[in-house]
Parts: sequence; C-alpha cells; structure tokens
Amino acid sequence: MVDTSNRPWLAHYPAEVPPTYDYPKQNAARFLLEAARDYPEHPALDFLGFQMTYRKLLDSAYRFAHVLTGLGLKKGDRVAVMLPNCPQTVIAYYGTLLLGGVVVMTNPLYTPRELEHQLKDAGVKAVVTLDLLLSRVQKAAGAEGTGPVLVTSIRDYLPFPKNLLYPIKAKREGTHRKIAYGNGVYSFVKLLERASSVPIEEKVEAGQDLALLQYTGGTTGIAKGVMLTHANLIANTIQTQLWFYRAKKAKETFLAALPFFHVFGLTVLLNQAVYLAGKLILVPRFEINQLLAIMDRQKPSVFPGAPTMYISIINHPSVARYDLSSIRICISGAAPLPLEVQERFESLTGGRLIEGYGLTESSPVTHANPIWEKRKVGSIGIPFPDTEARIVHPETDEEVAPGEIGELTIRGPQVMKGYWNRPEETAKTLRGGWLYTGDMARMDEDGYFYILDRRKDLIIAGGYNIYPREVEEVLFEHPDVEEAIVAGIVDPYRGETVKAYVVLRPGAEKNEQELHAFCKERLAVYKVPKVYEFRDSLPKTLVGKVLRRKLIEEDAERIRRQSSESEEGNGAG
Repeated sequence: MVDTSNRPWLAHYPAEVPPTYDYPKQNAARFLLEAARDYPEHPALDFLGFQMTYRKLLDSAYRFAHVLTGLGLKKGDRVAVMLPNCPQTVIAYYGTLLLGGVVVMTNPLYTPRELEHQLKDAGVKAVVTLDLLLSRVQKAAGAEGTGPVLVTSIRDYLPFPKNLLYPIKAKREGTHRKIAYGNGVYSFVKLLERASSVPIEEKVEAGQDLALLQYTGGTTGIAKGVMLTHANLIANTIQTQLWFYRAKKAKETFLAALPFFHVFGLTVLLNQAVYLAGKLILVPRFEINQLLAIMDRQKPSVFPGAPTMYISIINHPSVARYDLSSIRICISGAAPLPLEVQERFESLTGGRLIEGYGLTESSPVTHANPIWEKRKVGSIGIPFPDTEARIVHPETDEEVAPGEIGELTIRGPQVMKGYWNRPEETAKTLRGGWLYTGDMARMDEDGYFYILDRRKDLIIAGGYNIYPREVEEVLFEHPDVEEAIVAGIVDPYRGETVKAYVVLRPGAEKNEQELHAFCKERLAVYKVPKVYEFRDSLPKTLVGKVLRRKLIEEDAERIRRQSSESEEGNGAG
C-alpha cells in the first residue's frame, strides 16, 4: 500500500502508472542507440516528404560527433544549435550528446543582441545554423567569434524535386543566401559526408554532467542558462512516457509543430519520440493550412502543443474538410488551456487533450492531468512519478492547507542542477532541494493543482488580489472571443486596473458594452475588466505563449508618450 497522507494525488494515479521508477544513469543519447538497435529500418524522421530511418539517423549523429572532434571540440564544450525543426537539428543534438558536449538550443528568431548575450554567456565553442541566419550569428559573435560555424540549408534534406525547386523559390522570395565558406565557416553536409561513422559514445556522470544549457525566455529580466543534466532529461522523458502508458513502441507518429529549441518540444517530442522509436513529422514553422494538411495525410497519433495551436485548429473555417481522427494524445503546455478550447478540440478529433505544467528549470514537465482517468476543469493535474509538490506561504515559507493560495514548489529528478554561472540566482530558486517556481497556486483535497498566475502577473486593484487566468477563462466562454489575455495596467486611484486584450472570431463585431455585461454576470465586480482593447492578433513567442509583458510595456509607453505630448501642449500655451 502506498502512503498517500502527504501525497494525496497518488490515490488518483492510473493502475498502470508507477509512483516511482528506477531511471537509467547513462548518456541521454542512448535513447537513439537503443531505437536504432531495435528498429533500424523504422522511419525516425519525416521532413516535408524526406524520410530518415533510425539506422541513418544514428549514422549521421556519429558522423556529427566526429565532425566536432575534428574541429577540436571535446566533452563539456557548448554547441549552439540555431535551427527550426529539421533533420539537421536532430543530428546536431544527438551528435553533440554522443561526444559528451552540451547542447545550447537557440531560438532562430533571436535578434543579434539577444544572440550575443547567449553565445557569450554560454561560452559557445561552435554554432550550427541556417544559411539565412549566418549574418545574424556573425554580427552577434563580433570580432571575438564563436569558433567554427556549420551552415546548412532547408534544401539540404528536402526530397526530390523539392530540393531542386527550393533555390528558385528562395530567389523569388528574396531569401536566397550565397555563403562564403572558409575562415571558420563550414558546410554542414560536406563535413558530414567526409566524417567517420565509427560508433562514439562518451561516458558521462548522468547526475552531474550537463546535456543541455537551455536559456529562459528573459521575460523577467536577462535570460539565464538553465543547467539540465543527462539524468534530468532521461527522467523527464521516461516520466512523460509512463503517463502516456498506452503509447506503443515503434507505433506512434508524433506531430512536431512545437519547436525543439523550446524545452517542452525537446522533451515531449524529440526525446519522447526517440525513446519510443516513434516517427517524428518535423514541421519547421507553424502554418495552420499546412498543419491541417499534414494531419489529414500523415495521421499523427500524438500532438503536443500550445493552446494557440489548438485555438487555430478549432477556429479554422475549413476544419471539417480534414480528417483529424488519428489524434489520440495531446498535452497542452506553455500557457493556460481554456476549457472551451479543450472541449471543442476533443469533440473535433475524438482524442484526449490534457493540460500539463512545467518550467524550463524542470526539464520541463512536473504535472499533468491523467489522460484517460479523472481530470479536473482548470487544473494542471497531479505531479508526475517521483515528483513532489507543495504550496507554501510566500513570506513565511510554511506549507499551507489544501485550498489555500501560495507559491508552488517542486522536488524531483527532473529539477535542474542550477543556473549557469549564477550562484546567487540558483540559491534563490533552489532552496532545501525544492524548486521555487514563482507561480501562485493551490492544491485541492485530492492533490490536484491549480495555477492562478505568476507572482509577477498578479493584479492588485484597490487592495484586492486578481488572478488574470480566472478573468481570461470567463472571456473565453464568450462565443465571439477567439483569444484573450488580461493584465494589470497603471491606475492612479486603484493602483492597478484590469485590462482585457481581445481577438474576436472572424465575422464578430466589436461590442465592449456587451462583453463587459457578460463579465459582470460571471465575476466579482472588482475582477471585471475596466478597459478593453480589440486587436487583430496578440504578440506571441514561437511556442505560442502570449507575451503579456509586451502588452503592458506597450501601454506604459503609450501613456508616457501621451503625457509627454500633453506637457508640450501645455508649455506651448
């Protein structure tokens, strides 16, 4: 009998999911070695029609590891991978791990300034990037350089005749780049062709040696490098698979629309698919028409995503023309999942869409609703195997009773080693073995957890605490609302006031009074938005997370500009 007195969630574990597991202490690349050994001819990757088997993928990863060795890299060196979802990303990721190197997944949309910080902070020794991005990398690196830069193109792994048509299309669209090789700039494919494919696997101390240096988004200040070990990534991959207990080896097809440079995509798609010897359909960028066509044609069974992806699908005017019935499992992360979206998506596909929770600092998944058993509306679910969670008072640090609000803290094998070269930040976030998330949450009597909001996103208006997510859930219930985000803006009387940023469904008319009345019926008066802004779109990260902070900054800048203009006008008088 498992003791559930301090872990009430264990009573709701499916019979098939063990509360604890013995995770192997090995190089995280061993997932690929085992998949290639057991299913060598099974397709590992599908990239716009180009297919690569597990045998060929492992061969390419070995070659990449030898390329790095030939360029003077060794165990522990950091390799930046600045690519969209394409075969080169997977090859570079596993090749670096096989060498014992540390992968630095880098967002291809980074500006030179953001990129410069990451490359220098991580002490990157080599970069793998696209021809389209080379000038940005070189600008960020400056005179100091980054070591060798390996350049590839989307066309390098396209099937015939797309590989021949791509340069014509690129020239027409103005995206063609002629690369001057030499002076530390190398052709990715040429180096790979010439490299040895002799097996190579550096032994690692899984609990100590880093596999991944994953930078936080920087929305709370300067981006920090999260140190994730081989043991962290292995544990979270296996924890996720234990939750997906009906998934079958070499039988699942994963739709990889989430970018691998985000740790959510890296764990629940790349690592997970390879661990299960599944097929990964690589989607280099989220484009709704292309995505629906892929789902209709390729019949994926697993589709992790962000709420905005599911919102795009259910609101697509021609969605009924596509067969989405192959979808069995979806886990939503990166932002809160509105109930309305969950219900409509499940009714459309017949699959299960559950909400999960995680942070970069926890590899990232810590909680999820059971897929086929008891789910709770608005809940992020229950902790994964071997994961402990508790709610503590933000000031006293004492654990609070079920139902009370406090800060969510987490302990488990997926929790990071710390922040790269930031001992003070590490000490603030990791205390007594617990990861302090900065998220305000509560746990109910059954051990299900509910995120209210980031501590920094809490709105305090007239002395009342208002959690944006609660207001957003109500806005999503309105039939005309496609997307909504709520934030606190400066109010001279109340301190802050609630503002709603709303994207309407096609054909819907702006009606602020009607939306306001709708909220008043469903929310306490102090929670009802006082200001509404209708927009065509909301600013988002590539993962689909709405940038609440950017909206607040835009408002602050507008108020500052208006104030400045007003003062100038008064002065002129």
